Amino acid sequence: MPEFTKKALITDYTWPSIEAEREILEAAGVEVVAAPDSSEETLRSLAVDADAIMFCFAQISASVLRAAEKCVVASRFGIGVDNIDQAVCTELGIVVTNVPDYSLEEVADHVMANILAFNRHLIPLNESVRATGWGTAGLPMHTRRLSTTTLGIVGMGRIGRTLTTRALAFGMRVLGSDPLLTEENRPDGVEIATFERLLAESDFVSLHTPLVPETTGLIDRDALAAMKPTAFLVNAARGPLIDDEALVEALQSGRIAGAALDVTPVEPLPRDHPLTRMDNVIFTPHTAFHSLESLNELEVRTAREVVRVLSGEMPENVVNPAVLGKSRVGL
Repeated sequence: MPEFTKKALITDYTWPSIEAEREILEAAGVEVVAAPDSSEETLRSLAVDADAIMFCFAQISASVLRAAEKCVVASRFGIGVDNIDQAVCTELGIVVTNVPDYSLEEVADHVMANILAFNRHLIPLNESVRATGWGTAGLPMHTRRLSTTTLGIVGMGRIGRTLTTRALAFGMRVLGSDPLLTEENRPDGVEIATFERLLAESDFVSLHTPLVPETTGLIDRDALAAMKPTAFLVNAARGPLIDDEALVEALQSGRIAGAALDVTPVEPLPRDHPLTRMDNVIFTPHTAFHSLESLNELEVRTAREVVRVLSGEMPENVVNPAVLGKSRVGL
């Protein structure tokens, strides 16, 4: 048995095993404890003697963090960190890390796959052939030549820029809306647009902003009313970016033509939610990030960030830089 001097709590994960993480952590003398569930009570009890917390979709509340009196690092399996109380982490001296660039290609591919599936009517045509025979559904009237369409990308960070290369390869016009986007840093082929102009001119709108108070409910009734009635909305970022009640109304009324949702405000989405009964919605269960390569990279890099911080080294990515100079580990 290896000799452990530290302990890492893994709150949750959606992949088959945690052997990749375990190998890296145990080699560094870190015992791995996987939580049996991600309830606040369970996490609070297991965090008491944890030196590190590794989390995916679990909510890491202030209560859990305050119980983790030995914890020096909270490392996210992923990009967004809206499910941990960063202010409390900074107050307590806990370094928060993430992996901000592990699934850029996968998410961009996923968005394009949804655009293609909707535009080419792939899912309904497949279902009609299987159910009623060849050619019974008729030609889909909304199908467009992609090179005549416009893609609006809301949020031109790493994923937005990766998506741009794919859209341009299909000959699409690309509008980008981001408060940090300037003529000096915009990707080639991207037209800078206000949010309002992007909504009005885009045939496809894809969301790639972080979830912060300013972006919560960004796609509300007014935003949906500003879109083309033929427009298709894609969200592979964070569910609460969209007001789901407003989206239901817009889809039911034909205000927009359809949506693809990899994320929803509540996950899992209740099975009786109105969106689940709509033929013009494509669902995937928060899997846009996934490929064999991205998953391995995610596991390995998250574990290595924990080892770095526990060793007193600076991690590759510090989400809460205000913690530096007062962290529990001396960073």
